[in-house]
Amino acid sequence: MQNFLDSLNKEQADDFTRHTSSLDDQEWQTLLNQFITHANEEELLGLEANIADNSVDYCRHELNQPPQDLDELEKKFSSVTIPELPVDIGTHVQHLSKDIFRQVIPVSSPTFVGHMTSALPRHLPTLGKVLMALNQNVVKLETSHVLTVLERQVLGMMHKLVYNCDDTFYKQWLHSGEHALATFCSGGTVANLTAMWACRNQLMPANGDFAGLSREGLARGLNHYGYNGLAILVSELGHYSLKKTIDVLGLGQDALISVEADKDGRICIDALLMQLQHLRQRNIKPMAIVGIAGTTETGSIDPLNTLADIAEQEQCHFHVDAAWGGSSLLSARHQYLFKGIERADTVAIDAHKQMYVPMGAGMVLFRQPTLTEAIAQHANYIVRKGSKDLGRHTLEGSRSAMSLMLYSNFHLLGRQGFAHLIDASIEKARQFANLIRQQDDFELISEPQLCLLTYRYAPALVRQLLRKGSASVQQKLHDALNALNQSIQTMQWSTGKCFVSRTCLKPVQWDRQPTVVLRVVLANPLTTQEILENMLEEQRQLAQQSLFWEALQNLMHD
Repeated sequence: MQNFLDSLNKEQADDFTRHTSSLDDQEWQTLLNQFITHANEEELLGLEANIADNSVDYCRHELNQPPQDLDELEKKFSSVTIPELPVDIGTHVQHLSKDIFRQVIPVSSPTFVGHMTSALPRHLPTLGKVLMALNQNVVKLETSHVLTVLERQVLGMMHKLVYNCDDTFYKQWLHSGEHALATFCSGGTVANLTAMWACRNQLMPANGDFAGLSREGLARGLNHYGYNGLAILVSELGHYSLKKTIDVLGLGQDALISVEADKDGRICIDALLMQLQHLRQRNIKPMAIVGIAGTTETGSIDPLNTLADIAEQEQCHFHVDAAWGGSSLLSARHQYLFKGIERADTVAIDAHKQMYVPMGAGMVLFRQPTLTEAIAQHANYIVRKGSKDLGRHTLEGSRSAMSLMLYSNFHLLGRQGFAHLIDASIEKARQFANLIRQQDDFELISEPQLCLLTYRYAPALVRQLLRKGSASVQQKLHDALNALNQSIQTMQWSTGKCFVSRTCLKPVQWDRQPTVVLRVVLANPLTTQEILENMLEEQRQLAQQSLFWEALQNLMHD
């Protein structure tokens, strides 16, 4: 302690002593040890080995139980008082293990097929620990250095995957300080927002006595350019992040134009053209047309080439939300599904979906790097003009170097490895779709285009009555089926063995009535056909245990 004080000048030492007078030497050393030693190393390493080094087995065994009731959890975590004194680290490790980590969701389990999360390659937890220890911040070169250069390279790889420009292009733009080929962010929501932010600012540049939208604001821009408003058009299956985007950008919720989707979940071109005609009649400028390359609910892919043609005719921005499907570009077998994506002005992709990296790795790619001029920001103390700081072109400021995770996967899995994983997941979805067709009491709702599909529990007799019964009987049956499928999903979640998600679609085959469906994502390479068969059987049994089963039976026999 005295050695530490000796290193300070008198003013610093007095100030330090004043603020630490309540700690004796031993207590201060104990506090310092939190930064420089492994106190109770065995407990910490045991926790790490049990979870980080073996996450799949941990999910299979330790978490193979019903989740604790939310009310009970809230009671355990109800105190809002910050602990005054440190607790013993061994005690805290036991608390983490028992009360927190054993209550998390087993997203790495092969029976957890309801969402985007999957088992991760075994090298990533170790790499994540290293990355956390180094605590780099890629907002600025001064806090990241080589990781800034690495992130630009990874973004260049992604840009080439989508746009496939020549070597001359990448030599010019890859490490350009003034522009960016792409930016990393926390996920698809921020990626979509960033793309539309750049689109909006570029749409109303400086002109005459108008200094540009980014300087003078939206109202002045609309007045200067003579528009009654702006609009973004997207399929009715567009991600809800676009609602946030249009709100944040100040356009108003009504400026997001939802366009009807067809029976395959793709945007209806005739309906899109009609909406564009309505906008022209009202002198509202279509700011952007958004194509979806893998809808969140069904995995459907819009006709991107056709949308690109329409965007060119309308002279508006073409954005592709490929947060779900973009990873499948790594598969030579399935690249054809995305024809036209290379014509998009911007593309959003999430690496934490099927590029098998941890949560928090989204990207937005710019076909023309100069588009980033529309959103470039500077600050003398951190992202100086003319620097190569990544923070100059990102909505978020401080960020961890998640690009290192994708960089390692590119090298340790390779493009062919990714292709095998993606091809296997799509084939698994097709096999599961065939399995559902073979069941008399299940109905496939959406055909898999990628590794997503939807279905529901609906006995054959009920489906017959839905087509032939009276209008009142049809509606009662429809409502009963919705309640039953919602109950099945909730009950299966509560058992803790398997998990599927659910959503509400408007299937064309059922006259676009709101229909509750079960949804699976088959991205986890450890999920087997046997697991899926057992999951269906459990859902069948849960249906017959549901409170809504008797009501459905009565309707069937009336």
